[in-house]
Amino acid sequence: MAYDPGNIFAKILCGEIPAHKVYEDERVLAFLDIMPRAAGHALVIPKAPARNLLDVEASDLAAVMAVAQRIAQAQMKVFAAEGITLSQHNEKAGGQEVFHLHVHVIPRHAGVDLRAPLSYKEAPEVLAEQAARLKTALMG
Repeated sequence: MAYDPGNIFAKILCGEIPAHKVYEDERVLAFLDIMPRAAGHALVIPKAPARNLLDVEASDLAAVMAVAQRIAQAQMKVFAAEGITLSQHNEKAGGQEVFHLHVHVIPRHAGVDLRAPLSYKEAPEVLAEQAARLKTALMG
């Protein structure tokens, strides 16, 4: 399957759709999921067009995973998390819904289940506050 440059993450990358960004460099963007499965749920994406794990350049994948690790470390502090869940889906049969490679980085607490996917939309002011806290943690 071909990469669709009109996907929602491509639109976020070119500034057509706003996002609560927590990290950005020349290769990677990380932002908060507006329908989080837990507080602080972030998405890490490559800036290069990549449909998913099956077609991403290895160097872009490495950059995404390095940033996912940094985000996870910051989430552990900011959200007093006890663990982190990473998830990454490929193609429709694999559960992928947005066809631009992305890694979910989700802070976890023992005994607290994740919300069902797409079941809850967080308030923009809450996302802005969480993003600001994560940015601060990433800088320090």
